[in-house]
Formats: sequence, C-alpha cells, structure tokens
Amino acid sequence: MKKLYRVKKNREFTRIMNQKRFVSCPSFSVYYAPRAEAISRIGISVGKKLGGAVVRNKVKRQVRMMVQHITGFDEKFDCIILVRMAYLKQAFAENEHDLAKSFTTIRLKSSALSIKETHETTVQ
Repeated sequence: MKKLYRVKKNREFTRIMNQKRFVSCPSFSVYYAPRAEAISRIGISVGKKLGGAVVRNKVKRQVRMMVQHITGFDEKFDCIILVRMAYLKQAFAENEHDLAKSFTTIRLKSSALSIKETHETTVQ
C-alpha cells in the first residue's frame, strides 16, 4: 500500500473517528467517513496490548496487504482500521474474509447514506 493511500496525521484519525460511523467484527473495528481528498485513504491502528513492536509491525504489514487485495482505493470514504485481540487467534484467510465483509458493509452503508443526503437536498 503506497504512502499516498495512508492516513497518517492524528487530526485525520480523530476527524474520521469523531464521525462515529463504524462496522465491527471479532478481529477489526472499521471507522469510516466521507473522503476528504480525491482518493480514499486508510489508517491502521494496532494497540500495545496486541504484542511487542515486532508483532504489531507484522500485523500492520498483513493488514496493508489485505487492504490492497480488497480495495482499489477508489472508494467514497476514508477509513481507520482498529485491530483487535481476536486477530491473533484467527488465520490470515479468516481475517481477510472478515475485513472484506466489513468493507462490503461500509460500501452499502455509505452508498445508502449518499442516496439519503441527495434525497434530502432535492426535497428542500
């Protein structure tokens, strides 16, 4: 995943997380918000409870590869992926399936949200 597609700044993380729109599964919580730039960007957060620095970096590398397989970065939203403890208990393929299912749910919710916003502006 190129650095161009990453959310890096703390204020960008807080902007997305303060929208309070998220999807959860045992391995991940994925917060999303309408994108602020021309391309969609993704931030990954792995807490210290998950393990040492080596384990956390390995998990981040794996999640980046999952995201690269799942999305083409042309989505209508930016998102933050919070990795949970259950990630370590499942296989890579199961985690990738969970993340893909989360992204599918977000796509449906964000398209429904954009349709609702379009309908509200035309009614007024």
